[in-house]
Amino acid sequence: MLDAALIKDCADPSLTPAIVEQFVTAAGSADPLAVTVRSGGRLILVPKARSADEAMAIVQQYAGKAVVRVGLTQFPAGVAVKDPAGLKTDLVEPCENLRKGTALFAKILRIVAKWYGNPKSDDVFPQIFENTVYAWKTGEFEGVGMFQAPDPGGNIRSEPVSPWGKDDSGDSQAGDTTAGTPDTNNIGSAEMRIDLSRIGGK
Repeated sequence: MLDAALIKDCADPSLTPAIVEQFVTAAGSADPLAVTVRSGGRLILVPKARSADEAMAIVQQYAGKAVVRVGLTQFPAGVAVKDPAGLKTDLVEPCENLRKGTALFAKILRIVAKWYGNPKSDDVFPQIFENTVYAWKTGEFEGVGMFQAPDPGGNIRSEPVSPWGKDDSGDSQAGDTTAGTPDTNNIGSAEMRIDLSRIGGK
């Protein structure tokens, strides 16, 4: 479980603490030095990093050649970086990793929410969240690369009370959702949640 002070000081302010918790639980790691490397869909076993320097050595070894995720949020190392040598150790610093990771996750959440028509119903949020986690893990949603996609803007907490939660204390309706591995079988059927009842109506 993430420290509440870490979330308050470092996480993207557009996300409620409950959503940040769910995001890290579903897609991140409890180890701030964790480095995960995948190539061709297969997990590559790498030594467990015991320091920030060791973690970054692993990242720089594989960045650009494989999919490398790092830190608390399993941030995709190498996003918007052409030269792996330019990657900095702040990727494994808990606060900075949480800041970068939640900012990117929030952007993806806005993209997915916009795809759904920016609904305000609490009932739809679990599906939006699952699709966002799926997009975070795969880097794509509906055939679009999420990490480089433009931010649609807007604020997912545009009202004093989040449409998907009670408040910022973590006592949120979003906290009641199960943030496990997304059900990828629902991804293709997500569009069926769009209200089509008015088509052909008066």
